[in-house]
Amino acid sequence: MSDTMTSTTSTTGRTAAPTDLPPDAGRAATGIAIVLVAQLMLVLDATVVNVALPRIDADLGFGPASLSWILNAYTLAFGGLLLLGGRLGDVFGRLKAFEIGLGVFTLASVLGGLAQTPGQLVAARTLQGVGAALAAPSVLALLTTSAPDEAARNRAFALFGAVSSGGASIGLLIGGLLTDVGSWRWTLFINVPLGIAVIALAPRFVDETRRRAGRFDVVGALSATLGAVSLVWALIGTPEHGWLSARTLGGFALGVVLLAVLARTEVRHPHPMIRPALVRNRPRVVALAVMALVIGANLSMFFLVVQYVQRVLGFGPLESGVAFLPFSLGIFAMSRVTPSLLGRLGARTMIMLGTAAMAAGYAWLSTIGTTDTYLPAVFGPMLIAGLATGFVFMPVTATVLGGVEPEHAGAASGLLQTTQQLGSAVGVAAIVSVYAAGAVPGAFVPGLRAAFLTSATFAALAFVAAMVGLARRPRPEAALDAHLDPELEVAEAA
Repeated sequence: MSDTMTSTTSTTGRTAAPTDLPPDAGRAATGIAIVLVAQLMLVLDATVVNVALPRIDADLGFGPASLSWILNAYTLAFGGLLLLGGRLGDVFGRLKAFEIGLGVFTLASVLGGLAQTPGQLVAARTLQGVGAALAAPSVLALLTTSAPDEAARNRAFALFGAVSSGGASIGLLIGGLLTDVGSWRWTLFINVPLGIAVIALAPRFVDETRRRAGRFDVVGALSATLGAVSLVWALIGTPEHGWLSARTLGGFALGVVLLAVLARTEVRHPHPMIRPALVRNRPRVVALAVMALVIGANLSMFFLVVQYVQRVLGFGPLESGVAFLPFSLGIFAMSRVTPSLLGRLGARTMIMLGTAAMAAGYAWLSTIGTTDTYLPAVFGPMLIAGLATGFVFMPVTATVLGGVEPEHAGAASGLLQTTQQLGSAVGVAAIVSVYAAGAVPGAFVPGLRAAFLTSATFAALAFVAAMVGLARRPRPEAALDAHLDPELEVAEAA
């Protein structure tokens, strides 16, 4: 489509901004907006029930040990099946996989809202995760194929990053509002009208992608799913059973063995879920590691700060959601400027600056205590974390997806979102384990310092990974050469 635009090229190799929009730019923009609404739904559901957990417990009688499965069932199903979802989109068409996944997600939301027992709610949350795993890999692929030009694609990536990061805190706000004025059940029912609207509108504004023939990698799908579940299951149990228990060590060992089976299968299978070429590109692998660390740090912050503002500061569900607005606003503010900054600063510089600021924000949060108030103790570090996250997400996404052939975009986006989901599950499990080790019965604050310092350490590790693993910004003549080779362009972190 880009060849329908008028542009000029200077003698330095720079391409001027297009002067004419493609004829279908309006339809493409509407399609991108529809896909982003679906992404917001999927991200919201990871946190929208957080502030409602005490009321769910009182209503259905979960008990403190099993309450966490309301969150973990969704995360594990979502993260464990994402790679399979990406492959299904490649074979059957991404729009079709997107619609089927969103239909399953919407139906599961109805079942969850009607649940009368803990088992029914956990089963519905698991089914929501399955639907999300089918739909989510197609989101980035559809954004990539719907954008009429490179500038529009970068803007779509920036908005995707804003929705993916800010959606988590928006979920807390919406969850608090619905729980306060209605019932916890509406945190699930809210998905139903949105899901129906997206399913109805998507075929009108989003084009189906070309199908890629091939058979399914059943062994790879099972080993990826069960390996991820095993690792997260082991981490989730460490506060109760300990790091050296047979349960924990056995879970880690099984997870490692299954992931080794996955690696061996993907190299040999003619139609693997994870193309070996995708993980042979060093900048892409580094960007995935950065994503996992950043998401892990952020989701652990949601888990801990929600409890701090309710237990220590005395906030209600709605006030707890409002307390996260600085984080959301920081992300959305940065999404407006990151597309233009990427060309000036380069991915490496942006990621390093963002992760350094994030580490500082979490180090600040580690100083909160029982006598602090919201503005001096929470507002500032949360705003810094939001701005930093918004600064990191777009260059990470562009690095992961850059240079990927259109027919493999679903697999690449599935890999990126698998990293996000498993990064959140592993991050929360690890940091909650650190918190539990320093906790004092009957008091919430004592374990916070070590927990938030662990979040800061995650961000610092992401900084080191970007500094060491991403190439420096190329010289102008190197950048011109890279422009001719998209894979080289990513490798140079342009």
